[in-house]
Amino acid sequence: MVGLSAATDPLVHYGRHFGRTVHALCNFQALLTNRDLANGERREHRIFQDLLKSVVGLEERLMQGGDEEVDVVAELLTKGASGARGDDTKSLKGSVLDWITPKGQSLVPSLSRNVKIDRGFHHERTGALLCPAGLDRSHLETRAKLQSGEIVVTGDQWPLFLYADYHYDPEDPWNGLLRSALLVCAYKHVFTSPSSVDREPKATRSGNARIHGMTRITLPSIAYIATQVRFALTSSPVFSRTDTVTDSERFYNSILEIFEDPEEKQEVEDLAGVVE
Repeated sequence: MVGLSAATDPLVHYGRHFGRTVHALCNFQALLTNRDLANGERREHRIFQDLLKSVVGLEERLMQGGDEEVDVVAELLTKGASGARGDDTKSLKGSVLDWITPKGQSLVPSLSRNVKIDRGFHHERTGALLCPAGLDRSHLETRAKLQSGEIVVTGDQWPLFLYADYHYDPEDPWNGLLRSALLVCAYKHVFTSPSSVDREPKATRSGNARIHGMTRITLPSIAYIATQVRFALTSSPVFSRTDTVTDSERFYNSILEIFEDPEEKQEVEDLAGVVE
């Protein structure tokens, strides 16, 4: 088990940033235990290499330490990644309501900032944003089936909130993808500071990007924010990678897979150029 000094261990610090910017749902124990086999899977190998680059002295520490040291390292990194994810989930739960409420108006009916039971497909606004792109939600029957769960939305069915102006173009699926104002607000909130969403940052505490020396936006960090926003809009109270209702892990991985798809290389490069 990790000792009392775990919270101040540099590995917890690295774990927080790694989870947000490289892989949010990384199984550090499996990654470190099977590191010699990591070459077998391209993504796993890349993640392992990114981890070694991120944490100074980690490779030497793993080489010199035994299985117990691997367990300690994995637990500290997991503690950091899980802690950051939990902090962001809690912080975004209320803030997302500010961003989805039209300026000068109120949500009808109103939504609680702390209790999520009325979100998801139970509410007109969150339901519209979570509606899978390409699904015609204008029919009352469709809305009712979404609300009742008769229509099951899986993680690889991407919601409208991912698209600029919340508009999906079936003729050009990349048009506006991952460029919505909602994603921009959430990204600034997490990586710059909550106060930077509406104006230039004036927070006395440095944002997460500055704390961790982050100088550019990473593609996995976009997938991470999209996953956090999606969860914030749902009615699920607790984030869990194995939750089959929100299907968050499949959603997150489906975005990463698009980023890594050779056939989508040009579109991904175009997206990266826009967000840089």
